[in-house]
Parts: sequence; C-alpha cells; structure tokens
Amino acid sequence: MAENDTRYAFGIDLGGTKIEIGIVSDKGELIDICLLKTMDGPEAIQEQILSNIAILRRKKGLKIEGVGIGVAGQIHPITGTVIFAPNLKWHNIPLKTIIEQDTGLPISVVNDVRAIMFGEWFYGAGKNEKDLLCIFVGTGIGGAVVSNGRLLTGFSNSFGEVGHMTIDYKGPICTCGKKGCFEALAGGWGIAARAQDMVKEDKQGPASQMLLELSNGSSHKISAKNVIEAYRKNDPMAIGLIQNFQEALIAGLASLINLYNPAKLIIGGGVIDGFPEIFPLIKKGISERALKAATNSYELTLGKLGKGAGVIGAAASIFKQINEGMGEDNNV
Repeated sequence: MAENDTRYAFGIDLGGTKIEIGIVSDKGELIDICLLKTMDGPEAIQEQILSNIAILRRKKGLKIEGVGIGVAGQIHPITGTVIFAPNLKWHNIPLKTIIEQDTGLPISVVNDVRAIMFGEWFYGAGKNEKDLLCIFVGTGIGGAVVSNGRLLTGFSNSFGEVGHMTIDYKGPICTCGKKGCFEALAGGWGIAARAQDMVKEDKQGPASQMLLELSNGSSHKISAKNVIEAYRKNDPMAIGLIQNFQEALIAGLASLINLYNPAKLIIGGGVIDGFPEIFPLIKKGISERALKAATNSYELTLGKLGKGAGVIGAAASIFKQINEGMGEDNNV
C-alpha cells in the first residue's frame, strides 16, 4: 500500500441515550459523523446502525475497510457478543455477527473505554506510549491499561473494571450491589445519589435550596452537573459533596498509579470535561498520596480527542484488528 493511500473505517460509539456513527481515516481524522437518539430494544438499535452505515457509505463513496463498535459493557473477546450492557439492558446480543452479516465488513466490538483508549493511544494524548493508564469519569468510571505496548484484557476479557474496585468497604451501595466502589463515590451517578440523599436528609430545608433550584425543585433529578454548578456558586452543601468526590477520586487514581506504574495517566469523561478546574487539584493530590517511585516521572494529562474520542477509538480498534490479521505493526 502506498504511503499516501488513506484507509477508512466506521467508528460507532453505542451508548444508552445516544449513538454516534462516524467515518474515520487511519490517521485519526473524523471525516463525517451522525448522531442518533438510542431507540429501545436490540433490533431497533441494530437497524439504526445498519441504516445509517448505509447512508454514510452512499454519501461519501469511500472504500470502507471495517466497522469498530464501542459499547459500555462486557464483550466476548472472540465472538463480539455483548454479554451484558447495563445501560442498554442487553444480555447476550450477537452484535458482531449481525453487523458483519449485513455489511460484509470486518467488525470489532470492544468495551467503550477500551475504544477510547485505542483512540488516545494511537492518535491522542497517549500516542507512542508503551505504559499507559486511561481513566474516564462519566456516569460511572471506566479504565483501560496498556502495559509494555499491549492492552491488558484479563482472563475473561473483563480487565479494567476499575469503577468497581473498593475505595471504602463501609461506603455506599453501588449499582453492582457491593459497598464502597470507586464509581459509587466518584462517578457521576454516585455524586448525584449522595446529593439527593443529603437534600432528603435536610428535608428540603435551607441548606438544600440551591441544589433544588438547579434541579427545578425535584430532589430526585439532582445531577452531578447541578452539584458542580452549585459548587461554583459557593454553595456549602455542594462544596462538601465536591470535597468528598475529590478525595475519593484522588485515592482511587493514586492506588491505580501505584498498581500499574504508567508513564502517562490520561483522564477524561463527562464529569472531568465539565469540571476542568479540578485537574490541578487532582494532580496535586496524586503527588501527595501516590508512591514517589511511581510519580517521579509520570505525566498526568487530559484526553486530546474530545467528544469524538469514542468514534475515533472504535475505528482504531478495527484498524488494529485488520493490521494484526495482515501481520502488520499494531500501531495504526
């Protein structure tokens, strides 16, 4: 293949509320994208994906080499079956087989955070790094690790479920049913749940007023975004919530740095993106809490790919799969 030949693939970020489908070059360029509201049920979602792939193929007229799909859930490493995707309420959906049969293209189905890791590793903040840790703080917390140039997957492909490592064994109940998980303390849903509990404990008294105003008077609609907004307005309840979030996040990140000793830690996700002023506080906190041997030369950085990270990363995963099949270097 000539050096000036550009290759293209579809990248799909499949989420519980929205689907992003884009055409991505092997240089990490997002050529075109469509955004869809996620429909209910696997059949409807599969039809959304297939029909919009067809539309984009006709629109651009480019030769497409494959389709990469990032899904928030547990994926079978060989069959590409979505074993469990909590946001979609999917169990054992053979997504790879379905999309492959219709498109006739090679398909890669990966966990959504691993997809973002591929994007940042090949095209973004982690380019050319051999020891890399990515942590993304959104509704939950997900992670991925590259060690000595290889993505770690674990025995049953569930490696990287850092959101469910225990930070406080007496802490709040997580969605997984266990106590004190990382995301129950520092994930978006965990921040929101604690805020809602505090407002109820206050019986919607004076201390709760700002959070209630920001959530249209409904305590069960208080979100992490509302807490951050109230924090910026110097609301005492929000300040306490954010301090707890910050401490839990730093504790978790410091533990992961001690465990994996990365050259670079990339952080991102909706909570971090919406709260950039916390970055220097996280950096300072990690330096104080993590082992000096692990932090003397590591670098903490934000992700560089922005909102297109999931789509670009999903496409990177299929380029990687194709390259490995051709016996080429793993680096896209």
